[in-house]
Amino acid sequence: MKRLPIFLSALICVLGSWTQGSAKDFALKFYGQIRADLFYNSRANEEMVDGLFYLYPKDYNYDANGNDLNATPQGSMYVIYTRVGTDIKGPNVGSAKTTAKIEVDFRGSGSSYAMLRIRHVYVNLDWGHSSLLIGQAWHPLFGEVSPTMINPDTGAPFQPLCRAPQIRYRYINDSGLQLSAYALWQQQFGTAGPEGKSYTYLKNGCVPELFLGADYKSSNLIFGVGAELLSIKPRLKTTVGDKTYKVNERLTSLSAEAHVKYTPNNWSLAAKTVLASNITHASMLGGFGVTDTDPKTGECEYTPFRSSTTWINCVYGKKWQPGIFFGYMKNLGTGKPITGDVYGVGTNVDQLFGANVQLCYNIPHWKFGVELSTSTAWYGTLDRSNGKINDTHSVTNLRAMTSVFYIF
Repeated sequence: MKRLPIFLSALICVLGSWTQGSAKDFALKFYGQIRADLFYNSRANEEMVDGLFYLYPKDYNYDANGNDLNATPQGSMYVIYTRVGTDIKGPNVGSAKTTAKIEVDFRGSGSSYAMLRIRHVYVNLDWGHSSLLIGQAWHPLFGEVSPTMINPDTGAPFQPLCRAPQIRYRYINDSGLQLSAYALWQQQFGTAGPEGKSYTYLKNGCVPELFLGADYKSSNLIFGVGAELLSIKPRLKTTVGDKTYKVNERLTSLSAEAHVKYTPNNWSLAAKTVLASNITHASMLGGFGVTDTDPKTGECEYTPFRSSTTWINCVYGKKWQPGIFFGYMKNLGTGKPITGDVYGVGTNVDQLFGANVQLCYNIPHWKFGVELSTSTAWYGTLDRSNGKINDTHSVTNLRAMTSVFYIF
C-alpha cells in the first residue's frame, strides 16, 4: 500500500505533462466516485470480495449437535469499490475519431483486497457507422442492459457479470440497427474447472470466446439478442497410476441471451433472459461433468450444465428513486449422462430465486441508497443420468445494505 501514493502521484504528473504538451491533440476528462458499503447477511453465502459481492446462500452444514454451521449472521463495511478513471479523446486516425478509457478500482484480486485493479482499459476507433474497440471492457453478456441496483453484484448470478480483454467490431445504421461481433479472452474472470476458476482453460484452447449480437435502439428503447461460443481445454495432461500422459481434451458450449430496456419519462423497465451453458466466468452457476474416460490415458470427454436465467427490474424517479428486482434460475441438466468428476459453481443447486427493493436519494455529486433483498437456493442430489437435481430443500438468506456515493 505504500506504493499507492507514489503510483497516483506519478500518474497525475504524467497526465499533467501530457495535457500541457499535447493540449491541441488530446482532451482528458477525469472522473470517479468514493463509495462506502455497509451490509448485513442473515447467514453465510457463496460470495466474492469477502461478502460484499454475494451470490446465493450456502447449504445447511450440521455439526455433531445438529447445529447449522452456516446459520451465522455476517456483516461488514468496505470502501474498495471506490474508483477513478480517465476518458481520453485523441487525434483522428484518417477518418476515424479516437477515444480511450482507463478506469481502476481498489477491489484487488483473489484474496488480495484494497489494491488497484483494472476495470476498463481500451482504445476505440469510430468511423460513424462502424467502430473498432480493442482492450478490456464489459463482456457482451453483461451488455448495455443491466439492473439498476445498489449492490455491486449488479444482479449476479441472474445477470451475467464480468469484464474481459476483447476485440469488438460494431456496425450501426441510421434506422437504429446495431450489429456487434466480439473475440474475447479471460483474465480477471475465469472459467471453473479442474484447477478451480482460471483463465488457463481458454488460453490452452487457443480459440477466443466468440459473441455475435444484434440490437435495435431508439430514444427510449433498446432490445436485442446475442449468442456466445466458448471452447476450452480443461486439462493438458493426466496421471494414471505412476504414468503421466499428454491429452487433447476440449469442451465447446453455446449460450444465448435476449434483453430489453424501456425508459419512458422517469421510468426504467428492463429484463434479460439467458440460456446458459458453462458460463461460470460470467459470475453465473453452472459448469461441466465427465461423460467418458479413457482407461489407459485418463483422457476425458465432457458435457456442460445448462440453465435458464431470467430477471426483471423496475426503477422510477430521479431524485427519489425506488426500485424492485426479481431474478430466477433453473438448472436444466446436461445433454449426456455424467460418469465422473463434476466441475463448476452451484452444480448441486436446482433453482435459485432472488428479489430486492431499493430506495435511492440522488442530489448533485451525491447518492444515498438502502436495499433489502432475499435469496433462496434449492439444494439437492445430482442425478447423474441427466445432470438435474432431485430431492431438493430450500435455504434462504436475508440481506440489508446501505451505500454512500460521492461522485465526481
